[in-house]
Amino acid sequence: MTQAVPPPQSCLRHTFLQDKNRAEPHPETEAVPHVINTVPEEKADMQTASDSVRITPQERLSETLRTVSPGTCILLEPGIYREKIEITVPGIRLIGHSPQDTKIVFGDYAEKRDETGTAYNTFRTYTAAVLAPHVSFCGLTVENDALEPEINGQEVALSVIADDFIAENCVFRSTQDTVFCGPLPEDLIRRYDGFLKPALRRGGSMRQVFRDCLIAGNVDFIFGCGDALFSGCEIRSVADVRGGGYAAAPAHAAEQQIGFVFADCRFTCDGAVADESVFLARPWRDYGKCSFIACTYGRHITPEGFNKWNDTARDRTARFSEFGEIPPGRVPWSRRLTPAEKDALLRFFD
Repeated sequence: MTQAVPPPQSCLRHTFLQDKNRAEPHPETEAVPHVINTVPEEKADMQTASDSVRITPQERLSETLRTVSPGTCILLEPGIYREKIEITVPGIRLIGHSPQDTKIVFGDYAEKRDETGTAYNTFRTYTAAVLAPHVSFCGLTVENDALEPEINGQEVALSVIADDFIAENCVFRSTQDTVFCGPLPEDLIRRYDGFLKPALRRGGSMRQVFRDCLIAGNVDFIFGCGDALFSGCEIRSVADVRGGGYAAAPAHAAEQQIGFVFADCRFTCDGAVADESVFLARPWRDYGKCSFIACTYGRHITPEGFNKWNDTARDRTARFSEFGEIPPGRVPWSRRLTPAEKDALLRFFD
């Protein structure tokens, strides 16, 4: 790790929604100097000009993350950081040069065996895990490059089990289970006691925001129980030899009233993805909640829009809704949001 350096102007403090109407470059076409700092006012004492370090791919990002102080701005020089990272210190700002040339990549997968011969399971496959509050990412790619999920199983790129996380102008890429918005469902928190470490089983209310990001995958590639806003993002389906796909797999509890909110998002696909083969969402647990506000849908999205998850009866309990222009053919158990409901969902993330 090189010596501390002053953060760039883009690392100075401002709030997410103050810039909500500013035009942004696409995360895969332009460099991204703009950065968000998500640490709230009461934690402003963690942020000083000296709380910044710059590292290169020849250094260990994981080691830097273990030794920095709360509120540190970590500036990543261009290159590939091939390692598995965990962020356990609050207020960390992880800033790349651009998603095209600053990448954190690893390749763990659910069927991989650990030193005891035990399968990794979905929730140990992450390339990056955010396990502390008030963390932000900007201008970088996080990727799980294990591939072949039909053989390897789930392959998480980003796992966020923390509150007040923001990603702006980032790319998150994998196949099955790309982005996990924690916490886990309550039944899995209990089931994995003694298997997953406590930080991965943490419960509670967690809010996450993804702005102007690209998230790519094929099956359930945005999943979990967090209250998460995806604003102006591209949600890209990639080809799967098993055929078909599902973008979101929410698992919210019945008492949660926000869930996953996709606002002004573009649902796109790679050329090899078949027409009308991908569902917007299916409920991973009974009361999974997804709202789609003024989104646009590519040729790959099914007219039905939503799937009830195999032979379950979750079509009776899942909460899926849309606002804006809704294509014909939607399942009868999805609904249209009212303007007041739409405003309330977006206001939650103010």
